[in-house]
Amino acid sequence: LPPQMWSNGINQASKMALLAWEKETGIKLVQINGQRRYGGPPPGWVGPPPHDTEVYIGRLPQDMYEDALIPLFQSVGELYEFRLMMTFSGLNRGFAYAKYSTQHGARTAIAAFNKFQVRQGWAIVVCHSMQKHELTLEGLDASLSQGELEAMLQQATEGVLSVTLHASPYQRQAKLAVLKYSSHQAAALAKKALMEGNLRLRGSGVKVKWLHPDLKKKLQLGEEPASSSRVHGDQILAAPELAALCPALQNVDILNTLCRRQCLGTPLFFTKCLKVNPNGWMQFWYQVVIPGYPVPFSGFMWFQEVGQSWSVHQEVKAAVALRIHRVLSNTLVSPH
Repeated sequence: LPPQMWSNGINQASKMALLAWEKETGIKLVQINGQRRYGGPPPGWVGPPPHDTEVYIGRLPQDMYEDALIPLFQSVGELYEFRLMMTFSGLNRGFAYAKYSTQHGARTAIAAFNKFQVRQGWAIVVCHSMQKHELTLEGLDASLSQGELEAMLQQATEGVLSVTLHASPYQRQAKLAVLKYSSHQAAALAKKALMEGNLRLRGSGVKVKWLHPDLKKKLQLGEEPASSSRVHGDQILAAPELAALCPALQNVDILNTLCRRQCLGTPLFFTKCLKVNPNGWMQFWYQVVIPGYPVPFSGFMWFQEVGQSWSVHQEVKAAVALRIHRVLSNTLVSPH
């Protein structure tokens, strides 16, 4: 039999049971980009789920669906979200992710269901999900600028927090980019989109991979900024991109002027301080919405207050404006 007919034949009963369960419970499952999603967040939930609350579920029977899996994994704790990976034929891909509202729920699920037999003689694997957030693009053309790459990624993927360019340790006259995303899910979807060729990257045999710990160490990518670290062009970074200590407030006016000339409207800035380190460095989240631009700009920035008369939020706003102006300048064509 053709694969489509074969898959329809062996799991027709399971599909009917799933439909009946959805109707009975009122649960709505949303399928997008090769996965089917339930939940997130539970009623009354405020804010993101805690860290380390997602478990990986492997070695699933391919004709087993949410009507059997969700009640099972809900029995040990409140689910924040459940994602089942699907094939085009309607079978599952043999694995899923369950995200709990608490770390205790995730630990209990692992203890209860790792090597649990969901069917006679069919034991599943349940363990902590590896929350990878970073990708590498290898083999990029040496002439590719950071601003150009950032603009392309903003268009083709969602949730990108930072982009850094490095001289490739594998190819001469080539660059390697490290892309950091807001979540594992965002990074996985970006990896899929980039592998499918949704982004026209200049280079010879560009490869998309998860960032390997050895390469991360080699590039010396740190999570915290060193007090003396700075970013200069496309050099290898020793820390996340740091804002200039004394950004000119005119940067916002310059960005506003560019957006006005391009008929994009006035940019709206949102900034929030997430944490302050003992050495005085502050991590800010920012988002800039430009009414006429298809996607908002968002990311993270490290900053250090040095006692100017204006507020640190104004300095962050000015530094972000400079970054976005650089990206737009590389992508927009003058209307005149």
